[in-house]
Amino acid sequence: MRGFRNFLAGRLVPPASSETIAVRNPTTGEIAAAVPAATEAEALSAVAAARQAQAPWCALPAIARGDALRRLADALTARACEIGAALAAESGKSLDDATGEVTYGVELMRYHAEWARRIEGEVIQSDNADETLILRREPVGVVACLIPFNYPIYTLVRKIAPALIAGNAVVVRPSNNTPLSALVFAEAVQAAGLPEGLVSILAMNHDTARALCTHPAVGMITLTGSVAAGQAVLDYCKENIAKPSLELGGKTPVVVEPDADIDAVAAMIVAAKMNHCGQVCTSPERLYVHEKVHDRLLASLRQAFSAQAFGDRAEDPARMGPLVSDAARQRVHAMVESARADGAIVETGGFLPEGPGFFYPLTLLSGCRQDMEIVREEVFGPVLAVLRYATFEEALALASDHQYGLSAVLFTESYRKAMRAAATIEAGELYVNSLPADPYQGFHAGWKKSGLGGDDGKHGMLEFTQTRLVVFKH
Repeated sequence: MRGFRNFLAGRLVPPASSETIAVRNPTTGEIAAAVPAATEAEALSAVAAARQAQAPWCALPAIARGDALRRLADALTARACEIGAALAAESGKSLDDATGEVTYGVELMRYHAEWARRIEGEVIQSDNADETLILRREPVGVVACLIPFNYPIYTLVRKIAPALIAGNAVVVRPSNNTPLSALVFAEAVQAAGLPEGLVSILAMNHDTARALCTHPAVGMITLTGSVAAGQAVLDYCKENIAKPSLELGGKTPVVVEPDADIDAVAAMIVAAKMNHCGQVCTSPERLYVHEKVHDRLLASLRQAFSAQAFGDRAEDPARMGPLVSDAARQRVHAMVESARADGAIVETGGFLPEGPGFFYPLTLLSGCRQDMEIVREEVFGPVLAVLRYATFEEALALASDHQYGLSAVLFTESYRKAMRAAATIEAGELYVNSLPADPYQGFHAGWKKSGLGGDDGKHGMLEFTQTRLVVFKH
């Protein structure tokens, strides 16, 4: 594996200390690479450079910022294979999936470039005849972007593209599990000719991340991660009253009504749970099935789950890949064992495989109850808990009876039931007869412990702005 350097103020810099971060290939469990850990001085230098670069960047016409994002999209396209190879090595994804993530990130970059001509303020009626109220949208300034391990390139673009088009500068901290692809991404930033200091990408330990996030010049911290990580970010925000934008945990409920296409539902759920070994914030984790079709759907899922293989996706991309770490695998298995001890039936899966890598099989649990840990807590793995219900109102109540509220799913042909769910479900997203896909022109935002603020679309872009009211006497 090639060498890696942090990207500070427009340059790939040599290591400033001997501290490194070991990155393991989750397919083999072996170390894929070691990257230099940025020092606190480097993190603070990145913020200072971002602060200096932000004012002239903001002063550019928005269309010029959009042109710069398009140049970056072109540079990413030119390096898609190289970024994809690094992403596959650090994540266990197939090369096609990893390269596809880069390509999808390019689409998102181009989408946000189009907001250059669409950032709007407001003219508000005054109570006085000789006065006009104008509400302007302005950038926040310097944004600290904290990136998760599961989609490290797409989420990086998801944060920096709207931040930049709105006139901000960014300092990016990738996940310590998956920093390789982000540091190759940095080479595209350099090739695109963005102003020095506008974007820095630094791998770092937690203490350095705290120093970054609590720098007085950081006006906003955006995170995709766990609830615990979100709580830590809120602590960071208290230092300077920085603006938080948090996309946190999820526990997607799927409600299946008797009129649903059961075969189609089963196929979609299997594909969703296979996707990145269930390490997706919106992955189905709670399946509520009407008693009339419960046994049929359970039998279909049992057969389909049992037929799916896991393994090295470099050898067979159709297999399900590994969890991110052995700690993650042990945690998932402990939750399955707890559910088993509490009366759940393990229909298939539920064991720790032998051999290298951090694999865990597709696991189907029936006979689950609402009070079980496996139903109450996020698994973030290839495990599905199945529950039976009798009435639609009961299903809606169970789906909303939760600490998380990121996404929800309903399968029904009844428009009345769909509209009832749309009006009452306690989640930031509802998918009817489809599973979560996060359309980037929408708004991906959670309720309850699933977050504050959100990503994507107009409203996601506006997260990276603040307002100024101008009162004109005339």
